[in-house]
Amino acid sequence: MAATGDTPLDYMLKVMRNSKADAARRDDMAKAAAPYVHPKLAAHQHSGPRGGPIQTVDLTKLSGDELDQLERIFGPLAGPGDDDAPDPSGEGA
Repeated sequence: MAATGDTPLDYMLKVMRNSKADAARRDDMAKAAAPYVHPKLAAHQHSGPRGGPIQTVDLTKLSGDELDQLERIFGPLAGPGDDDAPDPSGEGA
């Protein structure tokens, strides 16, 4: 490294890009260099306010009037969809 100034990653990338190098060796260098160039994404855990549980609402306990009110509020945000089509099986089936 002192002589060329190349880091191990520089070396791996040079081998990987060398069209005269053996294909298997180039593949090995690509696999070895990949974590340094494209790190894996970390898992992200979702939580509610202040790290607590995610809050949910049980819509099954709402009255018909309350559900109609929610439909008036949020319906325009959803846009046209399956709710606009006749449902031969019945609501909530």
